[in-house]
Amino acid sequence: MPFTKLQFRPGLNRDATSYSNEGGWFDCDKVRFRFGFPEKIGGWEKTSSTYFLGTCRALHPWVALAGEQYLGVGTNLKYYINEGGGYSDITPIRLTTAAGDVTFAASANTLNGNITDTATTIVLTSASGFPDFGVIKINNEIIQFNAVSGNSLTDCIRGFDGTTASSHTSGDAVNCSTVIVTDVDHGALENDFVTYSGAVTLGDAATADILNQEYQIFYVVNSDSYLINLRSVESISSITTTSGIDFTYEFATASDVGNGGASVVGAYQANTGLDTTVTGTGWGAGSWARGTWGSASSLAAAGATLRIWSHDNFGEDLLINIRDNGIYYWDKGTGTTARAVELSSLSGAYKTPTIAKKILVSNTNRHIIAFGCDSESDPGVQDPLLIRFSSQESLTDWGATISNTAGDLRVGTGSEIITAMETRQQLLVFTNVSLHAMQYLGPPFTFGIDLVSQNITIASPLSAIAIEDNIYWMGNNEFYTYSGHVQRLPCPIRDYVFSNINTTQSQKITAAANTAFSEVWWFYPSLNSDECDSYVAYNYSQDIWFYGTLNRTAWVDRGVEQYPIAASTDKSLYYQEFGFDDGSQNPKTAVSSFIESSQMSLGSGDNFVFVSRVIPDLTFRNSTNPSPSVTFTVKTRNFPGGNYLQSDDDPVAKTASSPVEQFTNELFMRLRGRSFAFRLDSSETGVGWRLGTPRVELRQDGRR
Repeated sequence: MPFTKLQFRPGLNRDATSYSNEGGWFDCDKVRFRFGFPEKIGGWEKTSSTYFLGTCRALHPWVALAGEQYLGVGTNLKYYINEGGGYSDITPIRLTTAAGDVTFAASANTLNGNITDTATTIVLTSASGFPDFGVIKINNEIIQFNAVSGNSLTDCIRGFDGTTASSHTSGDAVNCSTVIVTDVDHGALENDFVTYSGAVTLGDAATADILNQEYQIFYVVNSDSYLINLRSVESISSITTTSGIDFTYEFATASDVGNGGASVVGAYQANTGLDTTVTGTGWGAGSWARGTWGSASSLAAAGATLRIWSHDNFGEDLLINIRDNGIYYWDKGTGTTARAVELSSLSGAYKTPTIAKKILVSNTNRHIIAFGCDSESDPGVQDPLLIRFSSQESLTDWGATISNTAGDLRVGTGSEIITAMETRQQLLVFTNVSLHAMQYLGPPFTFGIDLVSQNITIASPLSAIAIEDNIYWMGNNEFYTYSGHVQRLPCPIRDYVFSNINTTQSQKITAAANTAFSEVWWFYPSLNSDECDSYVAYNYSQDIWFYGTLNRTAWVDRGVEQYPIAASTDKSLYYQEFGFDDGSQNPKTAVSSFIESSQMSLGSGDNFVFVSRVIPDLTFRNSTNPSPSVTFTVKTRNFPGGNYLQSDDDPVAKTASSPVEQFTNELFMRLRGRSFAFRLDSSETGVGWRLGTPRVELRQDGRR
């Protein structure tokens, strides 16, 4: 009987039906195409055993003049510099109080209010999913659940002791880790970080060394007070885990009656941002305690929008910007123990912008450029379409004069600048509806800007990537490229991808370059996820599309490091394309991959086909498994819309009877149907594979 070569078109096509896509691939996961043939993607390995706090959405690698390798890591809670696998917190300080502005009051001193057993009851069961630690606010009562075994109270509450049914009136005392901090107009938000110094012991258990350290604010009472939990004396970095800060509670007693003394100073870090996009305004537009009870909420306010960082090097130093917020500078000479400072605080700073959507440094002419920033004449008031640039080679000189090259431009279309990218020849500036080219002209105008294209869209500030002189980006329901002019990229999986995106979280979509394979990847949150858990990829050298699932929130291509580096929601960084396994666990687990073809038929497809034998053609490239194998599956169906049938009506036996090992010559099968599809699965550790052109022994049955 004759053998038929299974020669498939490279790439996926999901916008056509499986039946009409005969001779093509229809579905896959963790598979790419090289030279037109599918192969398993590379695995990943943790860069170190340490973790960062928050969700990372920005990575920036560089090498200092002395050869030190740095990686900037921006999360919704912190900004770190990673050196040698360790994280140094350089998050800027937004406010340092005067001595005595901050005072403490231990919750053990008194209980506010009077909740009786006849009050309205709230029942929390295990099915409610209430965590061991959390806060409930009922009118003016703050109920804090602080489940810590081995203490006299497992439910420690300010305002109500939930371990009994009796009422508690003002003056009742309980041991509690909660401390209320008073600081008029503190400006802090829930999850913000503050470091105290100068405090003295409150009287007993709340000692000076416990108070004088960094804390995360877990609840904001009002503009003048907030709550922290006393913890053991340890640096935040030393107790940062994959699930957050893992600290040991310290409990104040009734003897802790002091306020910390008259020398307490609070150093507040830049307000934290959200890690989930919130749509709309009003109470609930943001996480708990982002505003007063029942109040409206502005999404433009500090901490009320998705935290996105931009960053670039000025020599070996670092410029960083919180989108729609401040611009900061880190001097490499001060070391990784020093924090970034406001650009406007530098000696000689003149008319520096104080708020921007993005900042970058022009590599060709050494100007610092701020996009969507405040103007010289109206500092602090953001103009979402204004572009300003410093004088050449200057960090601090931003005032436009006839003797320098500082100045500004304003984009003429759109309502806000979304992002900007640098190519070899020019800067590309995206608004919500247009693309503009910004070019260096020299004195006296310095820069000029021209409209390139209107009626374009861009999915998010992170969804564009520059590769040499080309820009690739994801828009709303389509993909684009720019290489001198804008083109829409034909995409045979477009409808499938865009119908699978959680559009309420589209601001998280991030583009990634994987130039070793000539690929651009976009990570996006799928319909059932609030975080990036899926990807769509484009091979720009072969014009091939494919997709899959992978949890990554930021990515930087190889260059400084041998492998690409990506961030995951488990608070870790990973080397990508590293081996073939999932290194998020120890021991490593398998990266499961598969690819499946569209259905195929013989002739016009009205006759039955018998499948009796498969001759595999694949290589287990670089596999570390001593006995690598994959599973070949051939399945049939009788009608385009019908279910696939199983060989011998036994799917378990069929799968088990079709392993392909390193020296497998042929597979014997017994299937019958009007059309058939081919599938390859891999789920073993240490296995890499690349598929060639397998052959199938077919016989056509004339019966219909």
